[in-house]
Amino acid sequence: MSKPWYKTNNPAMKEEYFVGSGSYSGSLAGTQTGVMTVNGTVAKTGLLLSIVFSMGIVGYLFPNPVLAMAAIVLAIVAAIVGMFKREWAMPISLAYSVLEGYALGFISLLYSIQFADTQYKGIVPMAMAATFAVFGTMLTLYVTRVIKVTDTFRTIVWGATAGAMLFYLGTFLISFVMPGIYEVLPVFSAGPIGIGFSLLMIVLAAANFATDFDMIERGVEARAPKYMEWFGAFAVMLTIVWLYLEMLRLISKIARSR
Repeated sequence: MSKPWYKTNNPAMKEEYFVGSGSYSGSLAGTQTGVMTVNGTVAKTGLLLSIVFSMGIVGYLFPNPVLAMAAIVLAIVAAIVGMFKREWAMPISLAYSVLEGYALGFISLLYSIQFADTQYKGIVPMAMAATFAVFGTMLTLYVTRVIKVTDTFRTIVWGATAGAMLFYLGTFLISFVMPGIYEVLPVFSAGPIGIGFSLLMIVLAAANFATDFDMIERGVEARAPKYMEWFGAFAVMLTIVWLYLEMLRLISKIARSR
């Protein structure tokens, strides 16, 4: 029996996006018809992941600080737009994957250089392995119903995530006028507070996987329009990227604390 639809004040998760005729005629949705499926969402997630990985290699081998900064800013814009314009999910998710992939490659290179002469010189593959280990664990826990996504669970996760994203975005913007802000705030330090904060963010990112899987499952049950497969894949990619960055931060803090 289908789970009852949930109520939420989150504008990014309105029921109207899932319940419909199963097709969409908007210009940016293209000519996609049919309904959302698990297999379709998985395939699109794999495509986006391959784009991010490929562009990550480009960013790692051909680094350019200006391009990387531009990619980060544009990726943030794409992510915000994509959360509210679901019918644009296909072009937005593809553009985001290209931009974020290059940015992640550049960021990964910086971490690799920083710890090249230490026992953490493999920080990038370590972070990647940890990221997909958490992803696999959360998927298993969700499929086996060890973790059940309730209204309260969603509210807490979405609220905490919104707060975290606002904090990160605010810090990023302030850094343009106060470059030393990352050295001032204890949450970015290599001390107990900084490491504890990173662990908290990793737990929060992991919890987001559960809400992503739940959203996809509900979309399939509600026979959501086909373009929602792209949005489901986009949501999972956002969480994977966030978790990977948090893993890099955590490992780097542990390395610096020694």
